[in-house]
Order: sequence, then C-alpha cells, then structure tokens
Amino acid sequence: MFGRKKNDEEAPVAFKPMPVAEETPSVGKGRPTPKRREAEAANKRPLISGNPKADRAKARQAQAKQRALMDQAMQTGDERYLPAQHKGPARRFARDWVDSRWTLGEFFLPVALLVVVTMFGGSMVGLPPQVIITAVLALYAVVLVAVIEAIILAILVHRRAVATFGKAQVRGIRLYTAMRSMQMRRMRLPKPQVKRGERPR
Repeated sequence: MFGRKKNDEEAPVAFKPMPVAEETPSVGKGRPTPKRREAEAANKRPLISGNPKADRAKARQAQAKQRALMDQAMQTGDERYLPAQHKGPARRFARDWVDSRWTLGEFFLPVALLVVVTMFGGSMVGLPPQVIITAVLALYAVVLVAVIEAIILAILVHRRAVATFGKAQVRGIRLYTAMRSMQMRRMRLPKPQVKRGERPR
C-alpha cells in the first residue's frame, strides 16, 4: 500500500558532457604581462664587470678626471665643476665683491709672520722688550680690526645678495664672505676673477 510503484522510480539521468569550447588563436603577446618587480630586475645591470682589477682602474681614472676638472675650475671659476660649497651665483657674487677691494684681513698672515720673527729674532739679537710687546699688540690690533671689517663686509654682501638673488639663495653667505676676506688674495680658492676696483658681475 505504501510501497512505491515501479513507474514512480526515478529514471536514471543520462550524463551529457559539457560542450568543449573551440580553441581560439591567442591574441596579443601570447604571454602574461611581467610584474613590475620582474621588469625592474630584468633592467638592472651589474655595477661591476666581474673584473675587480679593471673596475678599480676605471674608477681611479674617473676620479682623476673629476679631480682635474675640479682643479681647473678652481683656477677659472667654471661653475660646472666647482665644489658644492662654491657653486651658485650668490657665492660668485660674494667672491667678486671681496676680491674687488682691499681688506685688512688679507694682511693678517704676513703681519703674524713678522711678529713671530720679531719675537724669536729679537730675543736672540737683544732687542728691547718694548719692541716685542709693541709687535704683539700690533698683531692683536690687526686681528681685531680685520674681524670687525669682515663682519661689516659680510653684512653688506648679504644684503645686496638678498636683494639680487633672493633670500633662499644666500644661506651661509655671510660666513663665506667673512672667511674669504681673511685670506690672502693669492691664496684664495677659487681664484679671483675680478681685479681690484672692478665691479662684481
């Protein structure tokens, strides 16, 4: 009574295979796009050639060439090869401003040498102590006046440089100016490019 009839039993479902899509010819590169990391790794080139001796020789040649260009620039004022502390139109302006005039600071070394010779030579030849004391006091006076002059010159150059190039371009120019004014003209680097009395460019 409660049994299932034979015709009520589920008929077996026939398995139908899924249609296979026909292969289409590949379009484009036919390969996956490489990742960015892989592309960068492929573009990298070794910094050394595998021959340490040849690499060192090549590096020495490059350094020697760079030093030669820098030395020449220190003589000619070529901005392209000057060291970083001397580059820029504001630094060039400060150098020309100092080099175009006489400064007491450039005589500091000769005066100091003269005082040292007087101190040691005077004691050997029997100079009066007053002469040695006077020489030492003269040296102190030269140093004091040279420092005051360097400070005034640095302030003037800074003001003119700010007005010409802007405040952002003149950082450290006061110290740069003061230090150059305390050096002998023939010992200044980069070499002076203007004559005394000539207006800075």
